[in-house]
Amino acid sequence: MSKPKPERSMPPPRPAACRRSLAVGGLGLAAAAYVGVDHLSHMSPSLHGWLQPALWATLALATAARAPFYRRWDAEIRAAPKFLAAMIFMLAALLCEAVSVRFVSAVLGLQWHRSTAPLPDTGQWLLLALNERLPQAVVGLLRARIINLHHYLMLFIMLGFSALFNCIKGPGLGIATRYMFTMAVGRFLRTITFLATILPSPRPWCAESRYRIPEHPHAWAQKYYAPYASDPRAIRRVILSDMPYAAVQDYTVDYRPEWGHMSFLIDILRPTAGDGPSWYHLLKKASGGCSDLMYSGHVFVAVLTAMAWTEAYGGWISVLIWFLVLHSAQREIRERHHYSVDCIVAIYVGILLWRMTGFICSTWDSDRARRLAKLDEIQNKLFRAAKDSDIDEIRGLLNEVELAGQAKKAFSRRIILSFAASMIIFTLLFVLLTFTLASDG
Repeated sequence: MSKPKPERSMPPPRPAACRRSLAVGGLGLAAAAYVGVDHLSHMSPSLHGWLQPALWATLALATAARAPFYRRWDAEIRAAPKFLAAMIFMLAALLCEAVSVRFVSAVLGLQWHRSTAPLPDTGQWLLLALNERLPQAVVGLLRARIINLHHYLMLFIMLGFSALFNCIKGPGLGIATRYMFTMAVGRFLRTITFLATILPSPRPWCAESRYRIPEHPHAWAQKYYAPYASDPRAIRRVILSDMPYAAVQDYTVDYRPEWGHMSFLIDILRPTAGDGPSWYHLLKKASGGCSDLMYSGHVFVAVLTAMAWTEAYGGWISVLIWFLVLHSAQREIRERHHYSVDCIVAIYVGILLWRMTGFICSTWDSDRARRLAKLDEIQNKLFRAAKDSDIDEIRGLLNEVELAGQAKKAFSRRIILSFAASMIIFTLLFVLLTFTLASDG
């Protein structure tokens, strides 16, 4: 009499199956509802006033209810140090960018911003020509403020938390680490790019309306730029001699506050008496700058969000997000926040950088490697079970393959629950800060 085989548990559902089942709903509908409800603030503020809190309460309750049943909190804990390191790296990149934005906006003085014409932009010409030829309904759709910077950030947060529902491959902090690291690298590259050559803003009135900066250029610009800015003979002479020769004019000395150890920033930021005593207070006013910043930071963030959705989730919602990226890019050009070249460069730089940082999700590769190793180990048993049509044996062997790809748990339940609660609270605080600080871009 043959010995009965021990029962084996059924393999857990695969994330891919979840994505297929949610192809017509779930996460995609939640993302579309978030953008649509937030857009009601322009169309029906009263309806938006009660729909938005209801939507956010629903999403928060669903997340909190699902969190205790999530099976990969141990993987999230292991990914947390890399995520924190990526966050620190991104904050450093943003600080460097803020200093540089103020520098390129202030170094040439307010008079330069008033007198320098914007560069010719054929993309702007094309959009103006289309406005004359397209139906007004289409033009109105192109002009509509459907989605902004904080929407893309929130869409990514929704994507990361969808790991709780097995909609994307966990850990969610793994893709969040890649997103933050890629954004930080892109911000550093952007800073280097717009520091290399100062371009006039497409909005010549920007500096005068937004900043308090000196009328005259900094001494560096007085010596190395101003004498050779427009005279062809002066430009030719400085090219031939490869040395500055013009004398610096006698301008008013810049205001120099007492910043202690940060006094080296005075020549870079060029503060005025009305900016207050703190260098940090001045940096908070850097905003988007008032010379053209190559490439567009808004479009870059939008592309990273679209790439993350396409790679991790896919489906119709990812296609819709890419259409929103293109809509955002043409709005940046249409409203003259950027030149066309800034948006075009931001799109391909975002795509290339995201492709280059795939190594950050190495835990997924290691999980896959362990599964393949286990599959190779049980290959003969699987063939025999298939030959004997032993469905229970096949399910048990496949379950062993699935479990082999999961890291062993090494954290107590108390640690896991504390980490889960802290992550949810941190994200809610991040959401509030995003709405407060990034709602205007």
